[in-house]
Amino acid sequence: MTSPITPATTSGTINLAVPESALAIGAHPDDIEFGAGGTLAKWAAAGCRITMVIVTDGSKGSWDPNQDQNELIATRSAELQAAADALGAASTVQLGYVDGELEYSMELRGRICREVRVHQPEVVLSHDPWMRYQLHPDHRATGFAATDGVVAARDHLFFPEQDLPPHRPSAILLWRADEDNHWEDIAGHSNTKVEALLCHSSQGTTTMGGDVTDVEHAEVFAQRMREWAERAGRDVGLDQAEAFHRLTP
Repeated sequence: MTSPITPATTSGTINLAVPESALAIGAHPDDIEFGAGGTLAKWAAAGCRITMVIVTDGSKGSWDPNQDQNELIATRSAELQAAADALGAASTVQLGYVDGELEYSMELRGRICREVRVHQPEVVLSHDPWMRYQLHPDHRATGFAATDGVVAARDHLFFPEQDLPPHRPSAILLWRADEDNHWEDIAGHSNTKVEALLCHSSQGTTTMGGDVTDVEHAEVFAQRMREWAERAGRDVGLDQAEAFHRLTP
């Protein structure tokens, strides 16, 4: 769909060829949009089939002491779907683990392995579990489950009870990486990323710096996202970019 991957610098590359399918795996309902929203919007617009897997239920994403957790789960689920629609994703999967209590396990690895085998993505995207000083345990557990799940999915002797054919993606892209070695040009798609993020209005005070249902706060947040994209692209000659660590499974 686009030209093949091209050199960026001596330490990395720019732009994968647009994959036929991609599987993005995030710990919480807004993590994928923060980490790879521009890339996914670009690929979806070019015909890529995007599946978004959310591992936890988002039930701790509030600083309001009076927040009802069941209501929050329902709100965040609806926000996820709205954001996925904004990005152009084909489908979402919610695994439903309790937010903030996610632990790495073979069961979790198997759940991710199943999603890789079912959806057969060319590219898998997730958290970098090796990022130094990554405080959030859900991000670490999800990143390890994503990378280990890809390894399991490619080899038929892992989880044979799934009765699914093995599948090997061509690339893994890890966002917020400890060491960037791949960049995706998101010029023309950063506004879609912001639109998707603003769907998560329940997270305005926790991750976006204020009530994003307010026009002024929303614009401040949008400008911050544009500045992040500009910084990510600056060293590799791109106006706006998202940076990743790229692995070959």
